[in-house]
Amino acid sequence: MKDDEPYLLDDPDRLKALAHPMRRAMLTHLNVHGPATSTTLGELLGAKTGTTSYHLRQLEKYGFIEEIPERSTGRERWWRRAKVPRDLRLPTPDQVAPEDRAVLEEFHRVGYEEDRALFERFPAAYRADPGWARGSRGLARMTREELDAFYEEYIALLLRYSRPADEAPPDARPVHVRLFTLPADETLPSAETLPSAETLPADES
Repeated sequence: MKDDEPYLLDDPDRLKALAHPMRRAMLTHLNVHGPATSTTLGELLGAKTGTTSYHLRQLEKYGFIEEIPERSTGRERWWRRAKVPRDLRLPTPDQVAPEDRAVLEEFHRVGYEEDRALFERFPAAYRADPGWARGSRGLARMTREELDAFYEEYIALLLRYSRPADEAPPDARPVHVRLFTLPADETLPSAETLPSAETLPADES
């Protein structure tokens, strides 16, 4: 399989391996900053080495990371992100067994908590350097087929501009990219939950 072909992550054990905040933080660090040891990750995450070692072994077991033999010596083991398909897709609830749907929901919940933290960081990042903190909000009217096409074109565009660290130009930086859609005609937020206009950063639609 080519690394840019869609890969359905429908194995509940692999989903469960990723539905843990510390493991996801480790993967993000390895992806952004490169190889690390369990000791280094423990210092960064405020965890004991035994704890980080356990979570690293779980990530290795399910193929998300791999050891670097040439850098590992004695008890010090170095880890890096394994080469996995870049276009990982999550199953819909009907694509997993009923008893495994809780794992899928937990995967989403942990991911949404990460996204919430990123959204809270956005105003400060925008003030610091708006050239690197881009935001867009919009309302579109689409058919289901058009939304499917829009999503596939978005993924293709993301893959086009996303390169491994060793292939990126010297001035490239890792950036968080998020996309979500939801129906606009089903529920409306209450007035109490809407942010005031002066708290919103400028739009770049």
